Amino acid sequence: MSGHQKLVLALLLGSQFMIAVDFSILNVALPVVGEGLGFSLAGLQWIATSFALAAAGFTLLFGRVADLVGRKNLFVGGMAVLGLSSVLGGLATSPEVLLTARVLQGLATAAVTPAGLALLTTAFKEGPLRERALGLNGALMSAGFTAGAILGGLLTDLLSWRWAFFINVPVAALVVILAPSVITDSRPEKRQKLDVPGAVAVTGGLLLLVLGLTRAGETGWTGPATLAALAAGAVLLVAFVRIEQRATAPLVPIRVLKQRSVVWGNTAGLIAFATETSLVFLLTLYLQEVLGHSALATGLAFGVLGAGTVVGGVLGGRAVGRFGNRRAIVLGGTVQAAATLSLVALGTSGAWIWLLLAATFVGGVGNMLMIVGFMVTATSGLPDEEQGRATGLATMTQQVGIALGIPVMSTVVTARTGAAHGPEAVLSGVSTAILVNSALVLAGAVLAGHFLAGGTRRPKDG
Repeated sequence: MSGHQKLVLALLLGSQFMIAVDFSILNVALPVVGEGLGFSLAGLQWIATSFALAAAGFTLLFGRVADLVGRKNLFVGGMAVLGLSSVLGGLATSPEVLLTARVLQGLATAAVTPAGLALLTTAFKEGPLRERALGLNGALMSAGFTAGAILGGLLTDLLSWRWAFFINVPVAALVVILAPSVITDSRPEKRQKLDVPGAVAVTGGLLLLVLGLTRAGETGWTGPATLAALAAGAVLLVAFVRIEQRATAPLVPIRVLKQRSVVWGNTAGLIAFATETSLVFLLTLYLQEVLGHSALATGLAFGVLGAGTVVGGVLGGRAVGRFGNRRAIVLGGTVQAAATLSLVALGTSGAWIWLLLAATFVGGVGNMLMIVGFMVTATSGLPDEEQGRATGLATMTQQVGIALGIPVMSTVVTARTGAAHGPEAVLSGVSTAILVNSALVLAGAVLAGHFLAGGTRRPKDG
């Protein structure tokens, strides 16, 4: 890489890492935040849900907007909104103000993530450098989820939960100052119109889908509100496909949606994010409800998982270059599935922590190999002017996966435990969900590998 490319990479990766930290930094502090601002117990989850709804719902729209108004403009504007909304959240004195700040943070995330990823893919031509850059991006984003849990616990214990917001401000300010002179923008020569009906349909569909998934995790999959949200979301997403077939300037052309690399690359990514983020949820239940660890100790235990994802991200680009996209996805998924399956052996003794640490490290490496393979596959074979669409789809996949995994695994745990309580009951539910988690990631990797056969870049000789 040239010196300028390294500077661009550092700036973009730093912003993506901060975005990833924001997903999880408040999770361990939710009870403290609720007590400080007067949230009800049922209302606490909206601190996380309001962020996830905005981030997942608007990602595809902003990915297209980035192609139209300029990726650098949207990236810098999103970082400015992120910094200002973080100030608002840190100064919040009521639930309404805090939730407004979280929605704005989610909207900023929906703008910054696909725009930043598109800037990254256009700054590095398809090949080894792009694979290395995407590997580092994936590693830092995944590590950011873990770092957020650790950092949230430390800031809450040592200072105040408000610093979980304030810590974003200097980073956002630095990016806003440096990005205009460091990043080179790219956009299509001919400006096209925005597909407003398609944007409304896909945004509404994704919002309702994530809302339905969240409600399913709270009240079960058969509740009227859950079924209504999921059904309405599905109708809007089907309508979106129909709209795109007829639109003169579609948000996502049908030919892109029909590309094997886009479809199965994103399928692998959806499963990779859904299984690993939900595994963190399951192991949080195990560490706190079975072994009795504190929130801070739980966050620190996941530091080993974060280290595994960093190693996997560094190796991911090399694995894709040596073995090809498809084999990297299959290899990563198989390693993740095997490591996850070993966690079924966990017991109620504190000595089992060593199995947990070893398995999460190895599983983190495998998960990141799968994610890097997904990122490279889902953004390959498309010209620069369509990278915003591709990265918007990839980012949407990531965020929907994060929203999807926890409700599904929570349902498995609840179905297994029933009305039973205590460490043994929780362990039984967690073990069953871990088994399902392992089977899902293995099935996803094998299916993606099968359908991508012959459709991805071959490894170089030697």
